[in-house]
Amino acid sequence: MRLLAPLIGRRARLRWLHLIIGGALLTPYFLVGTVLVSMASGGAGLFSSVPAQLAAFACALPMVAVSGFFPLVRPLSAAAARALCGVPPALLAEGPARTRQARVRTTGWFTLHLGLGGIVSGMTLALTPFAVAVMGLPFSAALRESWLAAGSGVLVEPWALALAPFAGLAMLVAMALVAAGAGELLARRVPVLLGPTPEDRLAAAERRAADLAVRNRLARELHDSVGHALSAVTLQAGAARRVLDRDPDFVRRALTAIEETTRRTVGELDSVVGLLRREEEPGDGEAAYGPELDALGGLLEHCGVPVAYEREGDPGGVLPVVSREAYRIVQEGLSNVLRHGGGSRSPVRLLIAVRERELEIVLENPVGERPAVVRPGGGRGLRGIAERAALLGGRSEAGPYDGGWRLTARLPLTAHGEERS
Repeated sequence: MRLLAPLIGRRARLRWLHLIIGGALLTPYFLVGTVLVSMASGGAGLFSSVPAQLAAFACALPMVAVSGFFPLVRPLSAAAARALCGVPPALLAEGPARTRQARVRTTGWFTLHLGLGGIVSGMTLALTPFAVAVMGLPFSAALRESWLAAGSGVLVEPWALALAPFAGLAMLVAMALVAAGAGELLARRVPVLLGPTPEDRLAAAERRAADLAVRNRLARELHDSVGHALSAVTLQAGAARRVLDRDPDFVRRALTAIEETTRRTVGELDSVVGLLRREEEPGDGEAAYGPELDALGGLLEHCGVPVAYEREGDPGGVLPVVSREAYRIVQEGLSNVLRHGGGSRSPVRLLIAVRERELEIVLENPVGERPAVVRPGGGRGLRGIAERAALLGGRSEAGPYDGGWRLTARLPLTAHGEERS
């Protein structure tokens, strides 16, 4: 059986089926070719004339080549080749053929597939019953009489009848060899004709880069959200522990703040993990992810430090993408205060101002606060804030100011070519 596997094994059978499908696809083109040949020859003996059928086949191939230029031919052909020819998906191009080079390759493949498929299909349909009939001659008197009536008397001679089973088997083996050879030829041509062009590779690299950028952004969102929550919870828990015996009301408020902070953070964590687990491109869903400035009240109420919040203009009118980045900048700024504030309970001043062309964020730490730094093990601090501002075409500044520490971020009210809503 191992010796016959290249001819009748599973891979050989699938490739044979692939060729039969090519022959089926060739049928309408062949029928049009027969009409053209019939018109040229007057229709005399078309289906009984081998030269006429070969001429119809030759007329069909140029029409097949023209059809191969349609963009959707490549993904359909690649899907069939991947399933039936045993070609690894990495060797096949994705999506329709858009460039001239890709379309020329695709039409070459389509013509080769349907041409070889037509030949193998014709052999399968015509040669199989003929070979079986030849093999049955020694065992069926009715077959011998029908062949005598058709004028094939030589095939019923004793020596011919003795060789008939072997001759029929040889025909089937030869047909299997032709089908296996044609299938192997198609499988070897797939990477060349249906493989990615340089333009396809560039587009795939751009898609991978965009996907990685989105996932990095989601990772940053996760870091900022969870980092702030841990800082706030740690501060609240530490303060509650110190006054546990003498100020039950404060402990109750601290526990409430911890509960609200963790509930909000778990919701954001579920959203980010859900986006990262999506099988399709996360870009569409990611665009709508994240809290905006209208959720700032809950953040300030349970952030772990007293905040004096001032607002100028209406932050609700800015673009959602700007509003989300502004929220994260405020969140990261408050996290820095919690991590590096030295335990001060003095109010932090926060200003959100909508100017004519930009959204301004000012966060001032009281005297004695220390600046945010990049922590070992993944902390982002001011670098993360600067990256968020730069992605929108804005800028951020941080440093000592009037005896304290001031963080300022300015974000344009338009981002990525969008206009204000």
